[in-house]
Amino acid sequence: MKISEKPLFRNSLFFLLIIAIIGASCTSAEKKRARVERKQHELDSIALVYDPVKADDRLDAFMQRLHRRSGFNGNVLIAKKGKILYQNAFGWADYLMKDSLEIASQFELASVSKPLTATGILRLMEEGKIRLDQTVDEFFPDFPYPDVTIKLLLTHRSGLTNYLYFTDKQEIWPDKRKGMSNAEVMALLAKHKPAKYANPDVRFFYNNTNYMVLASIIEKVTGQDFAVYMKENVFAPAGMKHTAVYSKAVYEKIPNGVVGHDKVWRRSVVQNFQDGPVGDKGIYSTVQDLYLFDRALREGRLLKPETLDSAYAGYSKPTKSVFNYGFGWRTYETDKQRVVYHTGWWHGFRNIYVRDLTNDVTIVLLANLANGSLLHLDELYQLLDMPVIRQGAYSSEGEYMAK
Repeated sequence: MKISEKPLFRNSLFFLLIIAIIGASCTSAEKKRARVERKQHELDSIALVYDPVKADDRLDAFMQRLHRRSGFNGNVLIAKKGKILYQNAFGWADYLMKDSLEIASQFELASVSKPLTATGILRLMEEGKIRLDQTVDEFFPDFPYPDVTIKLLLTHRSGLTNYLYFTDKQEIWPDKRKGMSNAEVMALLAKHKPAKYANPDVRFFYNNTNYMVLASIIEKVTGQDFAVYMKENVFAPAGMKHTAVYSKAVYEKIPNGVVGHDKVWRRSVVQNFQDGPVGDKGIYSTVQDLYLFDRALREGRLLKPETLDSAYAGYSKPTKSVFNYGFGWRTYETDKQRVVYHTGWWHGFRNIYVRDLTNDVTIVLLANLANGSLLHLDELYQLLDMPVIRQGAYSSEGEYMAK
């Protein structure tokens, strides 16, 4: 008896048709994604358009004085309502080599890394991969401090000790030239169990351990290196093409031409083992990329509006009645004004990143000479018709004390 081959032939045709449909669908999705990326790239390019001939003369005069009188050495970008008002580079990238800074120069962000790390964590939360009420020991069973949640890490209310002081002891990390990884710091905490500063959720205590642990959680949950996760999920979606995570645990010498200097030019700061842990620091970026990050947040391309609202809220007792801390952001808030910002200071770098949410003003100042020049910005804030973001400028009741 002869067996017909038609059903098999039909099944094969059906299978090929399904494969073709799936292939066409994937190709269509890829083309759509490529179109979206091209369009966003065009918009980012437009956002970065700046004509120095049309620079705000008042802002230029202020920055020239800050450079000349207060010793500011670094890059600046100031924007309002989606338009760059002023940008410039002042001074040396490396004093010994006499290399001049360029507007695209990368700076170690120091603690300005924290808002970026927080964004990475909050994206995982939105994807349902973590909850803010989860404790660290759910991810790291040997973590010796119970009841420390992701939310407490984000808001600096964990009570943990600062690993920078703990690991500086010779018996803890003998080779000061070898960079520590986040995993090694987590193992040291589990082994030595340094005393806590306080119990969880008792009070605000700012320290780097919180954000080093958050970066470690990102690596644990995603199975990716922190640098890879941040590039794919924060930097790339925001159009930050000149931003990266550099760790001394990965690089013998961090590949960056901007050298940090400690207050005076005679002393450049040598990278050491504590340039290994990341999340609390270790992100390198440019003034333009941080401006693009600001736009991506404002446009809802990284986080949902309700997530951002929670990130910008204060979770501790306000300082001077107006200053607080959210999820990776320092905050200034009154009935009429809302500003989020962060400062950073590490191994010869000193920075401030300010986002006036009410007036849509962005200020990025990245310096590689760690002097006090960034303490003299009151006039700049006033020129931009925004609050003065300096705690010492306010009374205990939150009233601005003009000079």
